[in-house]
Amino acid sequence: MGNAEGRAPRRAEPRGNPGSFDELHRLCKEVFPPQMEGVKLIVTKTLSSHFQVTHTVHMSTLGPSGYRFNATYVGDRQLGPTETHQAKFVTWQFDGEYRGDDCTATLTLGNPDLLGGSVIVVAHFLQSVTARLVLGGELVYHRRPGEEGAILTLAGKYSAPNWVTTLNVGYGGAHASYYHRANEQVQVGVELEANTRLQETNFAFGYQLNLPRANVVFRGLLDSNWSVGGVLEKKLPPLPVTLALGAFLNHWRNRFHCGFSVTVG
Repeated sequence: MGNAEGRAPRRAEPRGNPGSFDELHRLCKEVFPPQMEGVKLIVTKTLSSHFQVTHTVHMSTLGPSGYRFNATYVGDRQLGPTETHQAKFVTWQFDGEYRGDDCTATLTLGNPDLLGGSVIVVAHFLQSVTARLVLGGELVYHRRPGEEGAILTLAGKYSAPNWVTTLNVGYGGAHASYYHRANEQVQVGVELEANTRLQETNFAFGYQLNLPRANVVFRGLLDSNWSVGGVLEKKLPPLPVTLALGAFLNHWRNRFHCGFSVTVG
Protein backbone atom coordinates (compact mmCIF):
# COMPACT_ATOMS: atom_id res chain seq x y z
CA MET A 1 0.00 0.00 0.00
CA GLY A 2 2.87 2.35 0.79
CA ASN A 3 4.44 1.81 -2.66
CA ALA A 4 1.11 2.25 -4.42
CA GLU A 5 0.34 5.49 -2.58
CA GLY A 6 3.80 6.89 -3.18
CA ARG A 7 3.83 6.13 -6.93
CA ALA A 8 3.46 9.21 -9.09
CA PRO A 9 0.38 9.19 -11.34
CA ARG A 10 1.06 8.48 -14.99
CA ARG A 11 0.72 11.57 -17.13
CA ALA A 12 -1.12 11.30 -20.42
CA GLU A 13 0.69 12.52 -23.52
CA PRO A 14 -0.56 15.92 -24.71
CA ARG A 15 -2.71 15.55 -27.79
CA GLY A 16 -1.62 18.78 -29.43
CA ASN A 17 -3.09 20.56 -32.42
CA PRO A 18 -3.61 18.26 -35.46
CA GLY A 19 -2.66 20.92 -38.03
CA SER A 20 -4.63 21.67 -41.17
CA PHE A 21 -6.50 19.22 -43.40
CA ASP A 22 -4.28 20.01 -46.39
CA GLU A 23 -1.18 18.96 -44.42
CA LEU A 24 -2.34 15.44 -43.55
CA HIS A 25 -0.08 13.86 -46.21
CA ARG A 26 2.67 16.50 -45.91
CA LEU A 27 5.44 14.27 -44.51
CA CYS A 28 4.99 11.73 -47.29
CA LYS A 29 4.77 14.35 -50.05
CA GLU A 30 7.97 16.08 -48.91
CA VAL A 31 9.93 12.88 -49.65
CA PHE A 32 9.03 13.05 -53.36
CA PRO A 33 11.10 15.28 -55.66
CA PRO A 34 9.47 18.44 -57.04
CA GLN A 35 8.93 18.56 -60.80
CA MET A 36 11.63 20.59 -62.53
CA GLU A 37 11.92 21.78 -66.13
CA GLY A 38 14.04 24.48 -67.72
CA VAL A 39 16.18 26.98 -65.81
CA LYS A 40 14.90 28.88 -62.80
CA LEU A 41 16.41 31.61 -60.64
CA ILE A 42 14.76 32.41 -57.30
CA VAL A 43 15.91 35.34 -55.16
CA THR A 44 14.29 35.82 -51.74
CA LYS A 45 14.89 38.94 -49.65
CA THR A 46 13.68 39.40 -46.07
CA LEU A 47 13.04 43.09 -45.54
CA SER A 48 11.85 42.76 -41.94
CA SER A 49 10.55 40.22 -39.47
CA HIS A 50 7.10 40.56 -41.09
CA PHE A 51 7.80 41.29 -44.75
CA GLN A 52 9.48 39.19 -47.44
CA VAL A 53 9.74 39.52 -51.23
CA THR A 54 10.63 36.92 -53.85
CA HIS A 55 11.80 37.36 -57.46
CA THR A 56 11.47 34.36 -59.80
CA VAL A 57 12.80 34.09 -63.35
CA HIS A 58 11.85 30.92 -65.25
CA MET A 59 13.06 29.98 -68.74
CA SER A 60 11.35 26.94 -70.24
CA THR A 61 11.22 25.11 -73.57
CA LEU A 62 7.90 23.36 -72.82
CA GLY A 63 5.88 26.14 -71.22
CA PRO A 64 5.82 29.94 -71.07
CA SER A 65 8.86 31.75 -69.71
CA GLY A 66 8.63 34.85 -67.60
CA TYR A 67 9.25 36.78 -64.41
CA ARG A 68 7.17 36.66 -61.23
CA PHE A 69 7.23 38.92 -58.18
CA ASN A 70 5.73 37.82 -54.86
CA ALA A 71 5.41 39.74 -51.59
CA THR A 72 4.55 38.02 -48.31
CA TYR A 73 3.47 39.65 -45.07
CA VAL A 74 3.42 37.62 -41.86
CA GLY A 75 1.87 39.15 -38.78
CA ASP A 76 -0.95 38.93 -36.28
CA ARG A 77 -3.52 39.70 -38.99
CA GLN A 78 -2.96 38.34 -42.49
CA LEU A 79 -4.80 36.91 -45.47
CA GLY A 80 -5.43 33.18 -45.56
CA PRO A 81 -3.06 31.10 -47.71
CA THR A 82 -5.79 30.36 -50.25
CA GLU A 83 -7.35 33.80 -50.56
CA THR A 84 -7.25 34.96 -54.17
CA HIS A 85 -7.89 38.44 -55.52
CA GLN A 86 -7.68 39.16 -59.23
CA ALA A 87 -7.66 42.56 -60.87
CA LYS A 88 -11.16 42.14 -62.32
CA PHE A 89 -12.51 40.25 -59.30
CA VAL A 90 -13.53 37.37 -61.55
CA THR A 91 -13.04 34.89 -58.74
CA TRP A 92 -12.52 35.40 -55.04
CA GLN A 93 -12.86 33.47 -51.83
CA PHE A 94 -12.86 33.99 -48.08
CA ASP A 95 -11.10 31.75 -45.58
CA GLY A 96 -11.63 31.42 -41.85
CA GLU A 97 -9.68 29.13 -39.56
CA TYR A 98 -9.85 28.23 -35.87
CA ARG A 99 -7.04 26.33 -34.16
CA GLY A 100 -7.64 25.01 -30.66
CA ASP A 101 -5.41 23.03 -28.36
CA ASP A 102 -6.50 19.71 -29.92
CA CYS A 103 -8.63 20.59 -32.97
CA THR A 104 -8.66 22.64 -36.17
CA ALA A 105 -11.71 23.94 -38.04
CA THR A 106 -11.59 25.70 -41.42
CA LEU A 107 -14.33 27.24 -43.56
CA THR A 108 -13.88 28.51 -47.14
CA LEU A 109 -16.46 30.39 -49.21
CA GLY A 110 -15.77 30.57 -52.93
CA ASN A 111 -17.50 32.87 -55.42
CA PRO A 112 -20.56 33.62 -53.26
CA ASP A 113 -23.31 35.18 -55.38
CA LEU A 114 -26.46 35.92 -53.38
CA LEU A 115 -28.36 37.26 -56.36
CA GLY A 116 -27.43 34.39 -58.67
CA GLY A 117 -27.82 31.74 -55.98
CA SER A 118 -24.38 30.19 -56.46
CA VAL A 119 -21.70 29.40 -53.88
CA ILE A 120 -18.95 26.91 -53.07
CA VAL A 121 -18.42 25.96 -49.42
CA VAL A 122 -15.50 23.85 -48.18
CA ALA A 123 -15.42 22.88 -44.49
CA HIS A 124 -12.62 21.00 -42.76
CA PHE A 125 -12.44 19.64 -39.22
CA LEU A 126 -9.70 17.66 -37.49
CA GLN A 127 -9.68 16.37 -33.93
CA SER A 128 -6.74 14.87 -32.03
CA VAL A 129 -8.38 11.86 -30.38
CA THR A 130 -5.11 10.80 -28.75
CA ALA A 131 -1.52 11.98 -28.98
CA ARG A 132 -1.07 9.75 -32.05
CA LEU A 133 -4.53 9.45 -33.62
CA VAL A 134 -6.24 12.24 -35.60
CA LEU A 135 -9.72 11.93 -37.09
CA GLY A 136 -11.74 14.37 -39.15
CA GLY A 137 -13.33 15.09 -42.48
CA GLU A 138 -13.98 17.44 -45.37
CA LEU A 139 -17.33 18.63 -46.72
CA VAL A 140 -17.53 20.28 -50.13
CA TYR A 141 -20.88 21.85 -51.04
CA HIS A 142 -21.57 23.63 -54.32
CA ARG A 143 -24.70 25.27 -55.61
CA ARG A 144 -25.57 27.11 -58.81
CA PRO A 145 -28.75 27.53 -60.85
CA GLY A 146 -29.99 24.07 -61.77
CA GLU A 147 -27.29 22.19 -59.89
CA GLU A 148 -26.55 21.37 -56.26
CA GLY A 149 -24.43 18.73 -54.57
CA ALA A 150 -22.15 17.82 -51.67
CA ILE A 151 -19.18 15.50 -51.23
CA LEU A 152 -18.07 14.16 -47.84
CA THR A 153 -14.57 12.80 -47.24
CA LEU A 154 -13.45 11.15 -44.01
CA ALA A 155 -9.83 11.26 -42.90
CA GLY A 156 -7.61 9.66 -40.31
CA LYS A 157 -3.92 9.81 -39.43
CA TYR A 158 -1.87 7.70 -37.02
CA SER A 159 1.61 8.84 -36.02
CA ALA A 160 4.24 6.58 -34.48
CA PRO A 161 7.78 7.61 -33.46
CA ASN A 162 9.27 6.57 -36.85
CA TRP A 163 6.31 6.34 -39.21
CA VAL A 164 3.02 8.00 -40.14
CA THR A 165 0.08 6.52 -42.04
CA THR A 166 -2.83 8.58 -43.42
CA LEU A 167 -6.08 7.67 -45.17
CA ASN A 168 -8.76 9.77 -46.89
CA VAL A 169 -11.94 8.00 -48.03
CA GLY A 170 -14.84 9.61 -49.83
CA TYR A 171 -17.38 9.27 -52.60
CA GLY A 172 -14.80 10.07 -55.27
CA GLY A 173 -12.21 7.55 -54.10
CA ALA A 174 -9.42 7.11 -51.59
CA HIS A 175 -5.97 8.53 -50.90
CA ALA A 176 -3.58 6.60 -48.65
CA SER A 177 0.01 7.39 -47.75
CA TYR A 178 2.72 5.87 -45.59
CA TYR A 179 5.85 7.69 -44.40
CA HIS A 180 8.78 5.98 -42.71
CA ARG A 181 11.96 7.48 -41.30
CA ALA A 182 14.57 4.72 -41.27
CA ASN A 183 17.34 6.88 -39.78
CA GLU A 184 18.76 10.40 -39.97
CA GLN A 185 19.82 9.86 -43.60
CA VAL A 186 17.03 7.77 -45.18
CA GLN A 187 13.30 8.51 -45.47
CA VAL A 188 10.75 6.75 -47.68
CA GLY A 189 7.15 7.39 -48.65
CA VAL A 190 4.41 5.46 -50.45
CA GLU A 191 1.23 6.94 -51.93
CA LEU A 192 -1.86 5.23 -53.34
CA GLU A 193 -4.68 7.19 -55.02
CA ALA A 194 -7.85 5.57 -56.34
CA ASN A 195 -10.47 7.52 -58.32
CA THR A 196 -13.78 5.69 -58.57
CA ARG A 197 -15.28 8.07 -61.15
CA LEU A 198 -12.36 7.80 -63.57
CA GLN A 199 -11.67 4.17 -62.68
CA GLU A 200 -7.98 4.95 -62.17
CA THR A 201 -5.51 3.87 -59.51
CA ASN A 202 -2.05 5.38 -59.17
CA PHE A 203 0.82 4.16 -57.01
CA ALA A 204 4.04 6.04 -56.24
CA PHE A 205 7.16 5.32 -54.22
CA GLY A 206 9.54 8.07 -53.13
CA TYR A 207 12.70 8.28 -51.08
CA GLN A 208 14.99 10.92 -49.66
CA LEU A 209 18.70 10.64 -48.85
CA ASN A 210 20.32 13.26 -46.61
CA LEU A 211 24.09 13.78 -46.52
CA PRO A 212 24.56 16.52 -43.90
CA ARG A 213 28.34 16.60 -44.10
CA ALA A 214 28.19 17.24 -47.85
CA ASN A 215 25.14 19.57 -47.59
CA VAL A 216 23.38 17.37 -50.16
CA VAL A 217 19.79 16.12 -50.33
CA PHE A 218 18.61 13.68 -53.02
CA ARG A 219 14.96 12.83 -53.65
CA GLY A 220 13.78 10.13 -56.07
CA LEU A 221 10.51 8.61 -57.24
CA LEU A 222 9.04 5.65 -59.10
CA ASP A 223 5.33 5.40 -59.94
CA SER A 224 2.83 3.14 -61.66
CA ASN A 225 2.86 5.33 -64.82
CA TRP A 226 6.39 4.07 -65.57
CA SER A 227 7.93 7.36 -64.50
CA VAL A 228 11.26 7.68 -62.69
CA GLY A 229 12.95 10.85 -61.58
CA GLY A 230 15.17 12.53 -59.07
CA VAL A 231 16.32 15.93 -57.81
CA LEU A 232 19.73 16.65 -56.29
CA GLU A 233 20.00 19.71 -54.04
CA LYS A 234 23.34 21.16 -52.94
CA LYS A 235 23.77 24.01 -50.45
CA LEU A 236 26.83 26.25 -50.65
CA PRO A 237 27.51 27.57 -47.13
CA PRO A 238 28.34 30.16 -45.93
CA LEU A 239 26.59 31.63 -48.98
CA PRO A 240 22.75 31.56 -48.87
CA VAL A 241 22.70 29.69 -52.19
CA THR A 242 21.11 26.34 -53.08
CA LEU A 243 21.66 24.58 -56.41
CA ALA A 244 19.21 21.93 -57.67
CA LEU A 245 19.38 19.61 -60.66
CA GLY A 246 16.47 17.36 -61.63
CA ALA A 247 15.69 14.80 -64.34
CA PHE A 248 12.47 12.87 -65.08
CA LEU A 249 11.74 10.09 -67.57
CA ASN A 250 8.39 8.55 -68.52
CA HIS A 251 9.06 5.19 -70.18
CA TRP A 252 5.45 4.65 -71.26
CA ARG A 253 5.14 7.99 -73.13
CA ASN A 254 8.84 8.18 -74.04
CA ARG A 255 9.17 11.67 -72.55
CA PHE A 256 12.18 13.17 -70.80
CA HIS A 257 12.72 16.56 -69.23
CA CYS A 258 15.26 18.06 -66.90
CA GLY A 259 15.70 21.27 -64.95
CA PHE A 260 18.20 23.40 -63.08
CA SER A 261 17.53 26.02 -60.44
CA VAL A 262 19.46 28.48 -58.30
CA THR A 263 17.87 29.72 -55.08
CA VAL A 264 19.34 32.72 -53.27
CA GLY A 265 18.10 33.58 -49.79
